[in-house]
Amino acid sequence: MESARLIAGLVRMVRDVSLAEDLAQDALVAALQQWPETGVPGNPGAWLMTIAKRRAVDLFRRNERLERKQAELERELEGGSFMPDFDAALEDRIEDDLLRLMFICCHPVLSTEARAALTLRLLAGLTTQEIARAFLTADTTIGQRISRAKSTLAKARVPFEEPDAAQRAERLSSVLDVIYLLFNEGYSATAGEDWMRPGLCDEALRLGRVLAALTRDEPDVLGLLALMQIQASRSAARTGPNGAPILLLDQDRSRWDRFLIHHGLEALERAESLSGAPGSYVLQAAIAACHARAATAADTDWHRIAALYAALVRVEPSPIIELNRAVAVSMADGPAAGLAVVDALAGSAVLDGYHLLPSVRGDLLTRLGRHEEARAEFERAAAMTRNERERDLLLARAHESRADSGAEPNR
Repeated sequence: MESARLIAGLVRMVRDVSLAEDLAQDALVAALQQWPETGVPGNPGAWLMTIAKRRAVDLFRRNERLERKQAELERELEGGSFMPDFDAALEDRIEDDLLRLMFICCHPVLSTEARAALTLRLLAGLTTQEIARAFLTADTTIGQRISRAKSTLAKARVPFEEPDAAQRAERLSSVLDVIYLLFNEGYSATAGEDWMRPGLCDEALRLGRVLAALTRDEPDVLGLLALMQIQASRSAARTGPNGAPILLLDQDRSRWDRFLIHHGLEALERAESLSGAPGSYVLQAAIAACHARAATAADTDWHRIAALYAALVRVEPSPIIELNRAVAVSMADGPAAGLAVVDALAGSAVLDGYHLLPSVRGDLLTRLGRHEEARAEFERAAAMTRNERERDLLLARAHESRADSGAEPNR
């Protein structure tokens, strides 16, 4: 929980991403060694940062070329009481530190993919596997991308300071993408026992709100904030008492957070009122708003959602968006129409190994009464996902399809 805050604060001080990571890791190791005996301190973040600063001082003492930075860090440590002094500084600066680090990691010297991968690794603490899933690419590719990004930043001597307005505008698109990828990992976890990771959603929402305050009336920022707020409004209804997933059409909409929906719709209205064609996040927020405005699943305006997805594909061509459009088309015009869109995606290399492709296909086949084919698709999807809750859901649907088809169960 403290890792991102720790790294962000250290980067501001030592001006080196890799060094900040190493220092943070040393402090976390020290905590693992000492806290079992001494107990967790009242302010874990302050304790970790103090240890990391002391490690930095030790390092700089061994390196005369960094004598000035050594003196700066020593002055900070000698400035007062041990815990409260740092805690105040942390609370005053943490948001700026995190956003500063996001903009640094999204520096134009890096490729778009490298910016997002590095930021997700540093700030979100996502694993290489989780980031690879977000990009639908190999784990090794992402690992190499992150290593090269750190090296590139070091070689380019990127200044570790808050970018000016022009630089922020240049990097804004990448920062938005990173925040939404962070939110998505929280909303639908790649792996593990939990369907969601609420802490990541909360952090993405916080960053979105801070960014909206900094950029004022920026349509894409408002669109992303609206999208995250509306989607987050469903959180309480997305799982049952035992943590099992509940799909959108089966959710109890009385459990949706009306406060978040209100603020999401308000942000969307502001974004749509600004001049220019709507961007990707504004269109996605408009799709989410269609669900939020429907009192029941049956009231959903699927024709409008299908039209919005068609517009979104034109703005941001993507097989994943096209797969989502297929679902909307199936609800608006019938499962056969949706299946035609899905089958056209079957040869997409991007979706190779993407579990939602067979999952969606299985759902459409079920609605067409082709239960044995649906069973095979659900089982294929279950074999692809690494989230235990999602695997259980897919296997349950496969079992239902087998029962509906009248086939003998495997023995």
